[in-house]
Amino acid sequence: MTFDFRILAIILAFTGVVFSPTAEAQVRMGNGELNVPATMVAESQRVKPGQNVTLAFVMEPKPTWHGYWENPGDAGIGMSFDWTLPAGVTAGKAQFQVPDRLLISGIMNYVYKGDYAVLVNLTLSDRVQPGPLPISVKSEWLSCTDEICVPEQDEMSITLQVVGKDADIVLDKRFDGFRAALPRPLGSEASFAVTDDLFRLSIPLPAGVALDTPYFFIHNDGIVDYAAPQKFSRDGDRLILETQARGEGLDMISGVLKIGDHMGLSFTATRGEVAMTGVPLRAEDGPKDQNLASLLFLALGGAIVGGLLLNLMPCVFPILSLKAISLAKAGGNEAVVRRDALAYTAGVVLVATSLGAILLGLRASGAAVGWAFQLQDPRIIFVLLALVTAIGFNLAGMFELPNVNFGNKLARKDGAAGSFWTGALAAFVATPCTGPFMAAALGATIILPPVAALVIFAGLGVGLALPFLLIAFVPAIRSRLPKPGPWLDGFRKAMAVPMFLTSIGLIWLLGRQIGTDALGLSLIFLLLVALILWWFGGAQMKGSSRGALTSAAMVAAILGGIIALPGEAAMDSQKLAGNSAATLPSEPFSEARLSELRASDQPVFAYFTADWCITCKANEAAAIQRTETADAFAAAQVAVLMGDWTRPDPAISQFLEKHGRAGVPLYLYYAPGQEPVILPQILTVATLTELVGKAA
Repeated sequence: MTFDFRILAIILAFTGVVFSPTAEAQVRMGNGELNVPATMVAESQRVKPGQNVTLAFVMEPKPTWHGYWENPGDAGIGMSFDWTLPAGVTAGKAQFQVPDRLLISGIMNYVYKGDYAVLVNLTLSDRVQPGPLPISVKSEWLSCTDEICVPEQDEMSITLQVVGKDADIVLDKRFDGFRAALPRPLGSEASFAVTDDLFRLSIPLPAGVALDTPYFFIHNDGIVDYAAPQKFSRDGDRLILETQARGEGLDMISGVLKIGDHMGLSFTATRGEVAMTGVPLRAEDGPKDQNLASLLFLALGGAIVGGLLLNLMPCVFPILSLKAISLAKAGGNEAVVRRDALAYTAGVVLVATSLGAILLGLRASGAAVGWAFQLQDPRIIFVLLALVTAIGFNLAGMFELPNVNFGNKLARKDGAAGSFWTGALAAFVATPCTGPFMAAALGATIILPPVAALVIFAGLGVGLALPFLLIAFVPAIRSRLPKPGPWLDGFRKAMAVPMFLTSIGLIWLLGRQIGTDALGLSLIFLLLVALILWWFGGAQMKGSSRGALTSAAMVAAILGGIIALPGEAAMDSQKLAGNSAATLPSEPFSEARLSELRASDQPVFAYFTADWCITCKANEAAAIQRTETADAFAAAQVAVLMGDWTRPDPAISQFLEKHGRAGVPLYLYYAPGQEPVILPQILTVATLTELVGKAA
């Protein structure tokens, strides 16, 4: 039988109220003084119908006093709210900052020892009319010292102003600091088990994340012994916790992992199998010289270098090379050159950052997605197929598109708008997978604050635009570029070849995702696109304009093609069951199968790929699907597991995140009884065969 220390806390609280000589001064029922005073402030005094506004309850404990987290631990009471709101206004769940611990006589309290803030979002419906918006709330909380606890309450109110859609909104900058202390969503689901009075929790966390005295604050009461020590160990890209259990019965729990001062990760965990494996972690084991600033710096460098290498992709290089040559024709006009370069960079960075923001938003909503998630949707591929094909025909000279000019008009300046949209298109078609240096950079976005993560995605865009910037801002580089001349027309048409090859690759990808029906549909679609563009180009040669009709025809063709795409049933039936006929046969990846093979002490090579990932396919052709590799693996009895991420697969997405990856490729080698080895993203036959030889 266990004793609920909350009962003791309440008894002590009311004992303090009755017997303490200062109780009347400590409890504020009217105009008395509070020990943990609360002030309700709004992020904006003005709000629009259909939008949200965030309120903060700023708590300022007096010296020696403290307040409590939403789960107070063994003793204490969390903060409650009784709202009085106008019609059409609703209050969301309170958001609490990362707490501290306070252990008194074996009783564990989850507290705030200094100033803190509790945030609540108010949502206004579209029906709320402009004018004053009175908000009031009665809140109760418990204030304590090490010796006495006092229940406190206050009635707070604030009047906001509902304004029109065009009105300016001024935000309180203090809320940036309030939100910085909130736990960030981990984006991956953990697992827990209760066995023999022990509670174990397995948390997916990249091995490179620095930890400063980690601690798990659980939301659910009655599951763990709050005062019991928490033991942590590292097992690759998982953090394992073991502590004393108090009870069980739940299939899902949630909580916050504190990883540093005012820093934490929130997540949910489902019941599963968890073993206490890995290397024990002590407080002093965490890296002393690594913090978020250094992690951000290293990840940003990797993103810039990785983005630079993306320029070598066959669908990007023609755009880059022709735009670079377009700078050479500007001669000494530095203003034009730099304007175009900055516009191009703006387009690249905007698309890269937007894709990153969508990715972070999907993760925060609980979706298991990773980098290049957009290419897992056949509809996006269909649109991309139309764009790449149109660029190919433009390079081949079938038509001219003034706003995205690659060809004959290079003798004239393209304009900032053309450079911007060229950069946006280059970024969109250059992000099908992660390349060298990008894996760690994009993996860091899993645990970095959202603003810092967006900086990483923007850095990827800067790297992609870096050659263009160097050409524009370093005259010595630009002067070495070949000057435009008669040869340029032939070069331009030659650059159409890689674009058409990219189109063929996209058709093949559609076939892999949807089936053979997609191949016929894609060819019919390409014929229709070619006819539309040929008709448009013919009109241009005669000096007439059919731009509006051509745009309408292209939109109709794309929408019709998307509607005609096979449905989910065809997509599901197309999923591969493996590639047993390949040079290096494999089984479909699953964590259960991986655990089974490792339990039998069999070496395992697990690789994660996608049909749209150029790096993946290059590695498979050059290193994985080679006779030498297959012979070496067969001699060492290496089991091969292949994770196909061509289409969305939450299990693979979560596994990638556990290993600090936001996308493919990922290559892992498990020697019997050893931690997995993460292989480089560019493989050779020697890399694989030597690894097997060393393990043997």
